[in-house]
Amino acid sequence: MNFTVEETNLMCIYGTDSRTELIHDLEEMQTHLQSDEVELMELTKTTLAKLHNMSDDDFEKVQYELVADFNE
Repeated sequence: MNFTVEETNLMCIYGTDSRTELIHDLEEMQTHLQSDEVELMELTKTTLAKLHNMSDDDFEKVQYELVADFNE
């Protein structure tokens, strides 16, 4: 599953502890968006669609890309 840079950034903002938790957080965030926040709503929808269509195992494979490695 390929996430765009924007989708990856959005997921990083809301945390990546688990796919289920991230889905919950993004869905909750959507309820607070205003009608003029169209781009953020669309970005959230595409991100959620990808998260819903992947397994927890698949999420774990890409999860390492979502966390900065400050030891490098």
